[in-house]
Amino acid sequence: LLSLLQKWALLALSACSSLCCLCCLLGLLVAIGLTLGNQGRVLLAPCSISSIALAPVSRECPFDPTRVYVSPRGLGMGM
Repeated sequence: LLSLLQKWALLALSACSSLCCLCCLLGLLVAIGLTLGNQGRVLLAPCSISSIALAPVSRECPFDPTRVYVSPRGLGMGM
């Protein structure tokens, strides 16, 4: 049913999508490897509070390990 040009376009888009997926997967694996390699210490390193227990409530701390990040779409409220 599809013309030859449409088949080639679909193949090209599929190949590009697969390549992007592989790049994202590689980046994710590198990020997980680096995090596990330094036991997650780098995630809280920018926090300026001396007590790590209080670090997540600080404005200087960019990462809160105790927070659950959920989007409205994830809660079933589709926005």
